[in-house]
Amino acid sequence: MGKYDFDTVYDRRGTASLKYDFGPKRKGRDDLLPLWVADMDFRLPDEILDDIAARTRHGIFGYTDPDEKYNEAVKGWYRARHGLDIEDDWITVEPGVVYSIACAIRAFTDPGDAVIIQQPVYYPFMSAIILNNRKLVNNQLVYTNGHYEIDYDDFERKIEKNHVKLFILCSPHNPVGRVWTREELVRLGDICDAHDVMIFADEIHSDFVYKGYKHTSFLTLGDKYTKRVILGTSPSKTFNTAGLQVANIIIPDDDVRKRYRRENDAAGYSQGNTLGMAATESVYTKGAKWFDELLEYLEGNVSYIRDYVSTRLPGVRLVEPEGTYLVWLDFSGITDDHKELEKLIVDEAKLWLDPGIIFGDETALFERINIACPRSILVQAMDQLYDALQRRGQ
Repeated sequence: MGKYDFDTVYDRRGTASLKYDFGPKRKGRDDLLPLWVADMDFRLPDEILDDIAARTRHGIFGYTDPDEKYNEAVKGWYRARHGLDIEDDWITVEPGVVYSIACAIRAFTDPGDAVIIQQPVYYPFMSAIILNNRKLVNNQLVYTNGHYEIDYDDFERKIEKNHVKLFILCSPHNPVGRVWTREELVRLGDICDAHDVMIFADEIHSDFVYKGYKHTSFLTLGDKYTKRVILGTSPSKTFNTAGLQVANIIIPDDDVRKRYRRENDAAGYSQGNTLGMAATESVYTKGAKWFDELLEYLEGNVSYIRDYVSTRLPGVRLVEPEGTYLVWLDFSGITDDHKELEKLIVDEAKLWLDPGIIFGDETALFERINIACPRSILVQAMDQLYDALQRRGQ
């Protein structure tokens, strides 16, 4: 029995919660159990809330820059968790990783240039590319026997053919749950180095890695790769602080950092969110025990959903998650029509999940489910899905 409670269900309705309060606006109804957007239903521990409250009681919320204590907190976390040694000058505080991806696209490519991604992947990657008038190139991940791998030949061929300038890597991968090995990352890095391709490594889920797997930060691969990497990090997934809008973008190379910061200046962003930075300092100095217990709880949720799918949902396949709290489910054994699948999930099971088609056309028969919730909510969701399939006779 741990120190912290992850079983209590907190009512988030009425807090302008994107996850819970916007069903009528986004889905046209308010009767759905939401397990979609990637935020967690867990309350931060008192020791962190006390730090945020103390900063609030000061009562003045002026412009804030990262000081020595802030930088030490960030560096200490990544040193302890990922063996990553960061220097103060490498850190740029931003409102979010997606914002930073858009900055990197504008900093390292011109309109019409090609940017490569690996679908199925976090859908804001696509919109950031397209809305900035760049060419989207897809190196589709290969799905075989319930597992995803990288097609390196296709990756290099498309880089050459399209004169790709930037690669956006999702590591660990959302939604397929892969925790890329050092060997896989080196192979990608070698191809990018050979063709002078910049790399934005989105490692926002890096702390969520399950037993038997290890996250390798791209910045630990060696100087050969470091010179072309922009690393996207944030406490927003690990500690559920997305609404406080703080990300730490790590760029070791001086020239790359100058180019990135020039674009950030052009976007008009400078100082960070005062409460967000206070929270970041607190979670990275006091949150390790809470997070370790959280990860253990999430592993229990993974076990629950694995057993449920294998014993009660024979037409559904779990893509075994190596990391993240986002589980990828294959419904191709239930239907071959993504509209029919959406009808099943929304109208019949009354669930709000993320449909696979938003991650790419080839995964229209998948659904992404967020398991970062009290187990009772996950039990309810799976039972609603089971009942809906039973009514269909499946």
